[in-house]
Amino acid sequence: MKKLLATFIFTILMIRVIAQVEPKDSVFTGQVTVIKDERLDILAKKQLDFNTMSNKVGKGYRLLVLSSNDRDKVMTVRTKLLQQFPDQKVYMVFQAPFIKLKFGDFDDKAEAEKYRDLLSRMRLVTTNVYIVPEVVELKVKHKE
Repeated sequence: MKKLLATFIFTILMIRVIAQVEPKDSVFTGQVTVIKDERLDILAKKQLDFNTMSNKVGKGYRLLVLSSNDRDKVMTVRTKLLQQFPDQKVYMVFQAPFIKLKFGDFDDKAEAEKYRDLLSRMRLVTTNVYIVPEVVELKVKHKE
């Protein structure tokens, strides 16, 4: 009986071993076939361009144009700055009781001085324009 049971188990195991075939399918050879939409590559490239070409922050300078508690005056000067310099940003910061109007994102002090002199000649404000060091948005040069 034990011999018969051992022979039966051995026969079952041998059939199982013989049933194995040489792997020819890609599942066994380690090859992967990827089927995807081409638009995914376009989207990935656009995302990479957006991440590398976007504005970065760093040390730079802004011009403190006006510090006043008269909101209408600050809004008037802000409007004139935006009209005269559409390529520059204007920032309004409220520090009680004053509204501070800051202008531009300059990565070097020479450019900030150039704009300060230009604003002084335009006489948009009667007070002094100060150059203040701040963390600003630095524009990355585009790769063409």
